[in-house]
Amino acid sequence: MDSNTLIAAFGTVFVILILLLLLMPSGNSVSEKRVKSITGNRGGSGKSKRTFSFMKVEDTSQRRRQIEESLSQLEENQKDKKKKLKSLPSKLVQADWSTSPRTFMMISIIIGIVVAALIMVLIKNPLIAAGAGFVAGFGVPRFYLNMVIGRRQKQFTMAFADAMDIIVRGVRTGLPLGDCLKIIAHESPEPVAGEFLRVVEGESVGVPIEVCLERMYERMPVQEVNFFATVLNIQRTTGGNLGESLSNLSNVLRGRKMLREKIKALSAEAKASAMIIGALPLVVMALVTISSPDYMNELYTTPTGHRNLAIGAVMMIMGTVVMRKMINFKI
Repeated sequence: MDSNTLIAAFGTVFVILILLLLLMPSGNSVSEKRVKSITGNRGGSGKSKRTFSFMKVEDTSQRRRQIEESLSQLEENQKDKKKKLKSLPSKLVQADWSTSPRTFMMISIIIGIVVAALIMVLIKNPLIAAGAGFVAGFGVPRFYLNMVIGRRQKQFTMAFADAMDIIVRGVRTGLPLGDCLKIIAHESPEPVAGEFLRVVEGESVGVPIEVCLERMYERMPVQEVNFFATVLNIQRTTGGNLGESLSNLSNVLRGRKMLREKIKALSAEAKASAMIIGALPLVVMALVTISSPDYMNELYTTPTGHRNLAIGAVMMIMGTVVMRKMINFKI
């Protein structure tokens, strides 16, 4: 095996690994950073504290101190939660899979071995086969797992605002919070019904509501659940009009949903253009190979052609990542 083939193989594997790392969801969003800066950036740099120091108002009331203590405690809890949500067991729980981490790893290893064996039989190149097997075993199952989690979270956020309206109407008519949660657990679509059913079952056996909501956030780590848990915790600690608070939360969630759909509509043209631009080189190469195989033979059989294919693959992957980052908006 010559050096050009080795360089092309290692370069392709390296770029695919970089792509997987770039496509992993980040832990901090713009909204989280903004909330952190407005709340005083406790435990962070002193610059944000000086920037928002003019917003501090001297107030020695007991209610304000209770709210500040509650927010401080919630912020510390959020830092601990984010560290746990990125592990493989947490992701399996978020996907609502009963598969154990050990079984998932075994399936990933089997997929990697099968892909490596197929590549070895087809091209008889151990380095390329090993690289393809590693990427298939490490990347494909996790990519599918993240896709299932994203689809489940999207279904949850689509129906969560309606669940908040059920609680608001029930509280305003005199129903206790527990009965409102039971209505959601039996009347709402999945996965909202399943998550609230777990909350109701936990509360029925004596688990505090704040603990049930914390476990709900571990299974469904979206901002909507975090907002709901914050509202209930503050209301239970300091009192207040629960119906009005949840009504405001419902309006906020619907506003976020409308903004998300508007962004999706405005970026649809850019996404279609990116898909066409990304698929055009591959389609042209396949058509030319079918129509004029002798013309493309040197690209597939010579070391120079292998090197050019590797360079083209690297450039295509990097361009696809850049375009995805440009059109992928999160709120």
